[in-house]
Amino acid sequence: MKFRFLGVIISLTTALSAADCLPFDVVFKGQDRFLAIVARAHPQLPTLSALPIGERTAWFGQMLVGTPYKGFTLEIDDRIEAASCNLNGLDCWTFFETALALGRMCDLPTDRWTPSVMLSLIEQDRYWKGKCTGSYLSRLHYLEHWAQDNDQRGLVEDLTRKLGGIGVRNAAREMTQNAEGYRYMVNSPSNRAAIARLEADLRKEPLCMIPKSKVPSIESKLQNGDIIGIISKDGPAYGTSHVGIALRKGSTLHFMHASAPRNYGKVVIDSRLSSYLERYKSHAGILVARPLR
Repeated sequence: MKFRFLGVIISLTTALSAADCLPFDVVFKGQDRFLAIVARAHPQLPTLSALPIGERTAWFGQMLVGTPYKGFTLEIDDRIEAASCNLNGLDCWTFFETALALGRMCDLPTDRWTPSVMLSLIEQDRYWKGKCTGSYLSRLHYLEHWAQDNDQRGLVEDLTRKLGGIGVRNAAREMTQNAEGYRYMVNSPSNRAAIARLEADLRKEPLCMIPKSKVPSIESKLQNGDIIGIISKDGPAYGTSHVGIALRKGSTLHFMHASAPRNYGKVVIDSRLSSYLERYKSHAGILVARPLR
């Protein structure tokens, strides 16, 4: 089976070759939830399809509100990396990419709204150059890399610098410091070494962020569906620590995100973005990536 996405003919057999190495109930969880989302979206598809991708992303994000938070949802195997989706539990990263994939699905005929196609759309977003090779290292592990790679492929526009972003020292050490939480690293010394090298390379380059003191003045420039990365102070440097979706309600720009158990423990529509940043002393600023297609 083949379908056209972003102007490219993609073979589902090829796109899902890595996922085919693992049982389908491992790579896709929550099929009942998926069918419920499809049933709700299909009657509104003519309207949804006419909307910009950001508006669609925000619409589907709101459908996911209330989904329980579940950490380490991408650590599904000890060895084989595969595109995966878990609609029963989302972390901050899988929340935004799930909403984005559903938004992109609106460009496809209704008979292509299947879990397999959903996985292929997630693969386009989650991996370097849109391709999961079966290797842990083919995944985009850091949000700044995600914004860079997806920007280069025309899927999003990284607006951080245009909106007043400045370069700060990148900490980039979270995965190495917390390697015991990542199955693919626990079970592979080569993965641990490669991630350590990736982080070392990130630390050589500045991390671009919009300081939180400037966020109130740029909130009016943000749109529904913009991907908002939270950047936190980490010792003498800074690192991407959280991510969510911009959602405008009236004149207020809210932060919609999968909140960890120590806070809400589920996907929520939180307070005004700038107020959310002020709530946490460690939050230093944001990066902004706008979905384009």
